[in-house]
Amino acid sequence: MKTSQFWYPLPERLIAQHPAPERGTEKMMVLHRDTGVLEHRHIADIVEYLTPNDLLVVNDTKVFPARLIGQWADSEGRLEVLMVNAAPEAETVRELVWNCIIGSGRKCREGQIGVFGPQGELKVKLLAPLSGIGMWKVEFVCERPLMELLDEFGHTPVPPYVKREGTREEELADRERYQTIYARHVGSVAAPTAGLHFTDAIFKALDDKGVKRTAITLHVGPGTFRPVKAENIEDHQMDFEAFTVPPEAAAAINACKARGGRVVCCGSTTVRTLETVANRERAEGDNELIVPGSGASNIFIYPPYRFKVCDAMLTNFHLPQSTLLMMISALAGRERVLCAYAMAVKADYRFFSYGDCMLIV
Repeated sequence: MKTSQFWYPLPERLIAQHPAPERGTEKMMVLHRDTGVLEHRHIADIVEYLTPNDLLVVNDTKVFPARLIGQWADSEGRLEVLMVNAAPEAETVRELVWNCIIGSGRKCREGQIGVFGPQGELKVKLLAPLSGIGMWKVEFVCERPLMELLDEFGHTPVPPYVKREGTREEELADRERYQTIYARHVGSVAAPTAGLHFTDAIFKALDDKGVKRTAITLHVGPGTFRPVKAENIEDHQMDFEAFTVPPEAAAAINACKARGGRVVCCGSTTVRTLETVANRERAEGDNELIVPGSGASNIFIYPPYRFKVCDAMLTNFHLPQSTLLMMISALAGRERVLCAYAMAVKADYRFFSYGDCMLIV
C-alpha cells in the first residue's frame, strides 16, 4: 500500500496544545467496525460499551523527565539531550549508560562533555555514535541518583507538535497530565496517550459493572513520532521498544479468549505488545496464545493484518500517514477510519496526544 493512502486534511487549530481542563471529560467517538456506524459520546460513556465478559488491558509504563537542556562544557553552547532508553549493558533505567538523541548546533565527537542543572550537578559524556540521526551512547556522571536529578530539572518530553512557551507552570502541569493515573514502571519518553483519559471514577464504574482489567508494560520511545517516509508502507521499519507481560496479565488474557470475551486494548502500545507475543514461534505442545515474559517489539501493523488478540481498542486521533493511523485502519478498515476522521474534523474533535479519543468496537 502507498503511504499517501493514509493522508487526511487536518486544520492546525484542532491539534490539542493542552489537555482538557478536567481529566475524564474528553469527547469519545465510537466506531462500530462491522457496520461503520459512528456515535459521538464522552470517555465516561465507555462503561456502556464494555461487559463483565470483556477484559480491558492497559499499559502501565511511566513517563520520566527525559529531556535535558544544558550546555557544552568547553564552549557553553546550547545542548539538548533526549534520553531514549538504558543501554543494553545497563540492568535498569536507573543505571548511567543510556542511548540518547543529541541536539546541538555543533558536530558531536566522542569524549565531549555536557553539563546540566543550576550548579552543573549532572554531566554527560558522549561514548560512541549509534545508528540513527543524532543517536549516541552516553554515560551520565552525577553524585546523586540520576532519577532524582531528572525530577529536579529534567523536562517532560511532550510531543514535538505541542508548541508552547515552556513556562515552569506548564512543565509542572505536564508532569501530572502527561501521565496515566496507573503509571507504575519508569521507562517511557512518551505517554501511552489513550490511557490519559481514565480517572478513578471511570475505573470504579467499570469495576462496579464487573469489567475485568489487567496491565502490561511497554516503554514508549521517540519512534512513535517518527514519520513514515517510504513511498510504500511495507518499506518502513519500526523502532524496537521493550515490553513485559506479567504472568497475571497473560492468564487474564488467555482466560478472556477462552470464554469468548473481548480483549479491549487501551492504546496502540498495548496492541503492539499483545500481537507481538501472539505472533511468537510456539514450542511443540504450547497452546497458550499469550505467555508471560519480556522482550522487544518492532511489529508494524497495517492493512490487511489479522489480529490475534485485540478485539476492540481505545485510541486517540493520530497524525496523517502515521504508523498509528495505519494500525487502526487494519482494525477498522482504512475507508471507515478516514471517514470517521473527516467527521471528527467536522465536529471539532481535538487531535493527537492531548486530544479526544475513539473507541473501536
